[in-house]
Amino acid sequence: MKRAEIKTNAIRLLEQKKIPFTVHNYVDSGVISGMEVAQVLGEDPEMVFKTLVTVGKSGEHYVFVVPVNRELDLKKAAHAAGEKSISMIKSKELLDLTGYIHGGCSPVGMKKFFKTFMDKSAESHRTIMVSGGKIGYQIEIAPEELSKVIRFTLEDIV
Repeated sequence: MKRAEIKTNAIRLLEQKKIPFTVHNYVDSGVISGMEVAQVLGEDPEMVFKTLVTVGKSGEHYVFVVPVNRELDLKKAAHAAGEKSISMIKSKELLDLTGYIHGGCSPVGMKKFFKTFMDKSAESHRTIMVSGGKIGYQIEIAPEELSKVIRFTLEDIV
């Protein structure tokens, strides 16, 4: 029996803007980590991206979108954002800040837009996957289509 698709903020926004994308569902798999998501969906971890929310020394928040098999380089991230230093926000702050929970944070449809940086490896893929805004949902989208919905800068950040 096919489960009805859930409409998240991210999915609704992409539909409103008539942006082409595909939703991949892994709801019943019990996985949360990005590497497990890539494995369950049978995708190359290089094209499955996680969304990380950070805070700079200035107090400004930034979003970094990086492949699930890589780690954000905080020095490169700070340099990209023009900050002296950057640190990850605490998980408990994520929902109030973005409207999303840990494991389901999408760069699309956050409560407020934050300056966003995507690892430049994204440009070597025809499509990438980002969270659909809820654990169990991934959105597959071409980076150039994603750029029509959120402004981001491609940077070497891993």
